[in-house]
Amino acid sequence: MNRCAEAAAVAATVPGSGVGDSGLRPPMVPRQASFFPPPVPNPFVQQTRISAARRLQMILLGIILLPVRALLVGLVLLLAWPFAVISTVCCPKKLTHPISDWRRKITQPALKFLGRAMFFSMGFRVTVKGKVASPLEAPIFVVAPHSTFFDGIACVVAGLPSLVSRNENAQTPLVGRLLRALQPVLVSRVDPDSRKNTINEIKKRAMSGGEWPQILVFPEGTCTNRSCLITFKPGAFIPGVPVQPVLLRYPNKLDTVTWTWQGYTFIQLCVLTFCQLFTKVEVEFMPVQAPSEEERNDPVLFASRVRNLMAEALEIPVTDHTYEDCRLMISAGQLTLPMEAGLVEFTKISRKLKLDWDGIRKHLDEYASIASSAKGGRIGIEEFAEYLKLPVSDVLRQLFALFDRNNDGSIDFREYVIGLAVLCNPANTEDIIQVAFKLFDVDEDGYITEEEFCTILQASLGVPDLNVSGLFREIAQGDSVSYEEFKSFALKHPEYAKIFTTYLDLQTCHVFSLPEDVQTAPSVASNKVSPESHEEGTSGKKVD
Repeated sequence: MNRCAEAAAVAATVPGSGVGDSGLRPPMVPRQASFFPPPVPNPFVQQTRISAARRLQMILLGIILLPVRALLVGLVLLLAWPFAVISTVCCPKKLTHPISDWRRKITQPALKFLGRAMFFSMGFRVTVKGKVASPLEAPIFVVAPHSTFFDGIACVVAGLPSLVSRNENAQTPLVGRLLRALQPVLVSRVDPDSRKNTINEIKKRAMSGGEWPQILVFPEGTCTNRSCLITFKPGAFIPGVPVQPVLLRYPNKLDTVTWTWQGYTFIQLCVLTFCQLFTKVEVEFMPVQAPSEEERNDPVLFASRVRNLMAEALEIPVTDHTYEDCRLMISAGQLTLPMEAGLVEFTKISRKLKLDWDGIRKHLDEYASIASSAKGGRIGIEEFAEYLKLPVSDVLRQLFALFDRNNDGSIDFREYVIGLAVLCNPANTEDIIQVAFKLFDVDEDGYITEEEFCTILQASLGVPDLNVSGLFREIAQGDSVSYEEFKSFALKHPEYAKIFTTYLDLQTCHVFSLPEDVQTAPSVASNKVSPESHEEGTSGKKVD
């Protein structure tokens, strides 16, 4: 009997190898509660269904209301423009000092009145709860949930505080001049130091003792459907000053305001809202929240506490989605996947698994190559086996189950990313790769032949007639596989890490199930380590 046959015979006797009794199996990885799916799978989609009766009503009302309201909004903007010019004339676009008192005294009352008039002309009925804090009490307002461009109502009700806005918005005709009158903190997309400069500007204004206007921030950083509060960005909390949380509610039977990544466009929402008899909105100013000493040193902790308070008042859950999830959604759509496939709760995944956006985006490309042909953009056991070029077997089902965290019979992108980081990457270390190479290199010549490769996989997977020629050719550059080729393939394809080490795990289970005198016997697989480590022998081999 040659060495390959001996290895196959040993593997076939290992409990759990898939041949004979099921026996022992390597323990399943326990599910961590911190990786459970979010309570709201997709907060970036809004599907408003309008009945036929409601459509008819909107058409009848819109014949009169739409042109009248559009005309009134245009008129208010034209009336506000001269006051905005007085407020900003001879001032640089990026302010270094606050606008002088005389300008503010002349323009601010007029702009506040015209702001309220504009939203009234749109048909909004605004209800205000709570008391607006003074600049000394709370230099910063944090407003959530952010779900629409109509959220500017909060700015008007709060007394026209400064906003954090893109630099491009300040250059827009008419609207840009009105925005500059609010003395905004402008953010540049092309300046690599923009984030640092923005935080420094917020800190300077927040600690000015009332010299600058208060700052209003939407800490979520993007629009959602108000079903939850997503991750708060720490920018508003870095200064370590008291903040006043502001809640927004739109208690209407028909939602015509929500502006998300999947849903109605800007123009469509304006038309739908203008065609309503009225649209209700509630603005609630919560008690001022001052940071503790610990929260001053940890703005993320401060942001988390404020978010939890606001979510509790709104009676909605919190999730760890963020704007980066939106970017992944767009990328998923470009890869012909359902857009929601890109949602992973980026904040949680990146923090716990030490992954950046580029790394997760790379995994999305890999995932798309497997799931693009699958129904619903999710990987089933068949697509999983086809991608690995292996048949469906007990061992492959076990590996699939480790990825399938909610046991629904499919792997979504979030489960795929977690699986690679938690299961495969830790098993893809240099030591483990060396041990795996030793297992396949049965004749200890420093190379893996196709016969050796096929024999070990057949035995460990429990598939006697397994054909792995295609997988072998993908690894090998010639008739055999060197250690460097094996290592290169394992590092580029971490999905195979568990497959390559399955034989090792099963062998370990088998050894510890044997009598003590048998456990000390040499194993068939105890051959030499990788070619560059021949002199180490077998004493340093890790098998668990």
